[in-house]
Amino acid sequence: MAAGKTNHYQAAGGIVEDREGRVLLLERRVTRQESPSHELRLPKGHIEKGETPVQAALREVCEESGYCQMEVVADLGTGITEFTLGERAVRRQEHYFLMRLLNNARQDPYSPHPHSEETLFQPYWCANLEEAETMLTFESEKRFVRRARQWRQHGAWAD
Repeated sequence: MAAGKTNHYQAAGGIVEDREGRVLLLERRVTRQESPSHELRLPKGHIEKGETPVQAALREVCEESGYCQMEVVADLGTGITEFTLGERAVRRQEHYFLMRLLNNARQDPYSPHPHSEETLFQPYWCANLEEAETMLTFESEKRFVRRARQWRQHGAWAD
């Protein structure tokens, strides 16, 4: 981790399945340390003041993907992710929920910050949770997909 002050924040997101069991990922191409990078991510973002984790997760999935009609199926718990962004250390508490898409209608994604990297996200549907786990870019997100798979198999998850 980078030396100096660490940026702490809370985020919430969703693992969204449609009626066929496909899983919604977000794809984007960005530049990291002057190199092109291809990412497949789960939708998530900051929990705003006054929001519950569920409210934030539903809002973030809608804003980043354009899919806004879903229900929460299971609480997949929280985890800590630490990384360096430029010269700044970041420690993020992430809370994920397993969600079911209720309607395939998609609106244009919305970003309160129109020049942010989040505006580069494009929906990418993979076949199922197993495929999602193999395709995701970041291990912290793969961990939550494993929890979703465990919940699907046993009605619970364990780390």
